[in-house]
Formats: sequence, C-alpha cells, structure tokens
Amino acid sequence: MVGTVKTYRKVIALTGPLLPLLSFFARLPVAMSQFGSVLLVAETSGSLTTAGIVGGTLSAGQVVFGPVLGRLADRHGQRPVVLCAAAVNAVATAGLVAGALGGLATVPLAAIGAVTGASVPLIGPLARTRSVALAHRAQSDESVVSAVHSLEGTLDEISYVFGPALVGLAALVAHPTVALGGAATLVAVFGAAYALHPTAAVTAGSPARARGARGRARHPRVVHAVRGSLALQGAMFGACQAGIASLTAQLGVPGQAGVVYAMMGVVSAVTGLALGALPARFGLRMRWRAATGAALVLSTPLLFTDTLWPLYVVVTVLGAAYAPHLITAFALTERVVEPARLAESMAFAASSLVAGQAVALAVSGRLAEAYGPSGAFAVAVGAAALCLTLALVTTVPSARPEAAGHAVPAPRSASPSEAAEASAAADTAAAAADTAAAASGTAADTAAAASGTAAEPTAAAPDGTYAGR
Repeated sequence: MVGTVKTYRKVIALTGPLLPLLSFFARLPVAMSQFGSVLLVAETSGSLTTAGIVGGTLSAGQVVFGPVLGRLADRHGQRPVVLCAAAVNAVATAGLVAGALGGLATVPLAAIGAVTGASVPLIGPLARTRSVALAHRAQSDESVVSAVHSLEGTLDEISYVFGPALVGLAALVAHPTVALGGAATLVAVFGAAYALHPTAAVTAGSPARARGARGRARHPRVVHAVRGSLALQGAMFGACQAGIASLTAQLGVPGQAGVVYAMMGVVSAVTGLALGALPARFGLRMRWRAATGAALVLSTPLLFTDTLWPLYVVVTVLGAAYAPHLITAFALTERVVEPARLAESMAFAASSLVAGQAVALAVSGRLAEAYGPSGAFAVAVGAAALCLTLALVTTVPSARPEAAGHAVPAPRSASPSEAAEASAAADTAAAAADTAAAASGTAADTAAAASGTAAEPTAAAPDGTYAGR
C-alpha cells in the first residue's frame, strides 16, 4: 500500500496536482452530452424516436471525428486543437439546447447533434497521451507509466458514473436544459484550462514526423485486436444498460436502474486505481487475458438473474473486471503505437468503445423487448466471450518495438513561450514533489523528490511487462 501511494505521488509530481483535476472536469461533458441530449429532446419533442435519432447522430459524430481530432493533436499539438474543439462544442451544445426548446425539426436537430459529437474534445485519450509523454520525458520507470494508465482509467470511470448522475439530478430538480447548459460551460471553461496548462508544451506536435511515419508503417496487428476488444467492451456496457433497464422496469422499480449501473461504475473505478499496485511481473498479456476471462465468468450469472438484490450483487461484482480491461487496452495501445501517432490511436480506441456501446444498446434494447432482460444480458456474455478469444489468440509483444523505429521522436523546437511554459511545469512538478517528500519525513524521499522524476533504468521483461521507451 505504501509503495502504491509513493508511485501515485510520482505521477502527481510529473503532472502537477492541477492537471488531473482539470482533465477530470473537462471530460465530464463527454459523459453528459448523449444522455442529456436524449432527455432534452424527449421532453421537448415528446418523441422517443426523435430523441434516439439525435442521441445516435451525436455518438456517430464522436466515433467518426474523434480519431481526426487525435490526428490533428499529433500534428499540431494539443493546445490549439483542444481550444478550437472546446469552443465549437460549447457553441454546438448551446445550439442543440436552443433548437430543442424552439421545436426544431428532427433532421436539423440531428445535424446539430452530429456537430456536437464531432467536436467533443476527447480529453480522456489526450490526457493519457500527455501524462505518458511527461513520464517518458522524465525517464520514469514502468511502474510510474502503469500508474499513469491506472489513474487516467479511474478518472474516466468516475466521470462516466458522475456525468449521467448529474444529468439525471438536473433533470429531476430543474430541466434537462440545465444539464446540457452545464456541459457546455464545463467544456468551455475546463477544456480551455486543460489546453492552456503549461504541460501542453510536451505535446506540441511533430507535423513532419507524423506525416512521414504514417506513410512508412502500418499499425501492428495487436492495435486492431485491442480496438476490437474495446468495441466489445462497449457492447458489454450497452447490453448491461439495456438489460438492467429492462429488468428493473419488469420488477416495477425503473428508478433503480441508474443506481445499479452506478454501483458497477464505482467498483470499476476503485479496482482501476488499485491496479497500480500490481507488480511488474504481471505483464500486459497476462492482464488482458485475466480481465477478459473475469468479465466472462462474472457476467454469466446475469443470464439467471431475475430479482433486484441479486442484480445489485452480480452487476457490482462485474464492475471489478471492467476497469482492468480498459486500462490494459489503452496501455497496450501506448506500448506498440509510434509516439507521433499516439493521440490519434488513443482517440480511435476511445471511439471504438463508444461505437460498440451505441450499437449494442440499440440491438440489446430490441432483444430485451422480445425476450426479456436475459436477451440483452446474452449480448453482454457473448461480447465477453469474444473479448477473451481475442486476448487468447492475439500475439502481444513483450517489449516496446524500439528496434523497429518506434523510439520516442524528438519534439519540434519549442518557441520561447513554450520553453518558458515547460520550465514552469517542471518547477511546479518539483515543488509538488518537494512538498510530498517533506510530509513523508524521510531523507530518501526528499532526495527523490528534489530530483523531480529521476531517470530509472528499465528493461524489457520476458513475461510481457512494459519496457522503457
């Protein structure tokens, strides 16, 4: 436990205490927009069909254009891309609210929804990219890189729990307009703050290298397998949502659906944070197989669950398998993808998750209507089985492919202002590390903190663990 806390302290020393907070509030709108748009359009139009169409186009915009934003961030840096996307998204969200309140027809309302989804600044993938870049620049060991992925995965899970909860609370107390208005404000304020944080200098972009690398090499097969695994994970999410909603409605307690799903998210977030304590000998290949195997075993009881309290138990325990799979999938992506294409690849992985969830939610809803909750839950179990199959048949490299030209590229020359920002970020990290070391009262910690994040020797482990980039 003490070692885990010290590892996370190293992560905070790298990023500074403010960056994780900013990125958390900036990623909340992603979890709020789709649910909020469905509630708003359903209430203002009186049509669930129209609400579903608008929510669907919003998801489609995010799935299609998320990787495009990631590619632009790789080429031109996160700061200008996030600033532009946050501004467009805030305006588009406000336009969606105005259109819904004004009784706009389905087609133009869906078009606004598509723009809203397309402009979502995918802070989660970009924050992973930035934090990993900070860790590699400081030559941190792989325990710190692993903790970075665990922390980012936990922040994602918490946002996915609290985002819809905030939307539901706002709709209950006031009106869905309040929820979407809040999402627009959050993305404008915290998206801009994230973009302007001094650590943005480490992701300043490398246009020439990005274009050259994209023309020279294709992604390894494991990248596509991981994207498929994430799409199947999204299918599990969507199927569980449909099955939980169907069963709670069948039992006469539809209001319990959100609470049941939230419990799964809470357990998933806690498990994700604890994943940082796993020793390095538990490599990515082993983690991927263990997480997908656990998802299959723990989801199977859903097929036989037909009362409320067993539903709570099964779904809550199932949450323990989800975060480890998500964190491992993003860590695998980070390991094998060239640094000049990392933001695009992270965004593509996140879009795969969203796409799987949207498709499965639609399919599972129909199955639940035809065959009851077990019809939807069968989709979740089937997706878990396919996930495990992918993990078993996919070859996972045991080391980073540096020999193939995947070494970290030197970033483009920073401008004087960017150099000053990088220096300020380093000073902030050093100050945070000094403060943490003083609190521990040990000379060893003080020395480690005073050096910022000192370079530690790394090696490629034969069991599939991370190897230093």
